[in-house]
Amino acid sequence: MYLNSVPNREQKAQLAGRCATHMGLGSTAKKIQVVTDRAEQLYKQVQDLQRRIIGLEESVDETSDAVTTLEHNITEQRALLIALAEQQDLDAEAILADAAIEEAEDATNDELETAESESETKAESDETEPTQATAGSND
Repeated sequence: MYLNSVPNREQKAQLAGRCATHMGLGSTAKKIQVVTDRAEQLYKQVQDLQRRIIGLEESVDETSDAVTTLEHNITEQRALLIALAEQQDLDAEAILADAAIEEAEDATNDELETAESESETKAESDETEPTQATAGSND
């Protein structure tokens, strides 16, 4: 094809096919690059999550070991306290039962106070909601 010549229909079709092929490859390359970039981001996120999970597992193991140690210490202390109570002619089991009852009562009172507080908070928020809803409907 010469520079000054006007391309015929067949030549135009060939040129259009070549341009479309090149444009298609460019578009495909861009899409592949976007997918590759996203895959790299996801891979980094997965690596970060993996590191965090390993850290959490280590923390859980340390906490478990600490709890086991504390449980052992408490068992030893309980045995010592019972022995001391028996030396003093005290009924250790009765003392422990009384302590358990007091603890249960305190927990029940705490739960009741929390429930009352939550119910008061809900009642207060219920009182303010109609005002807010009415104000919003005027817009």
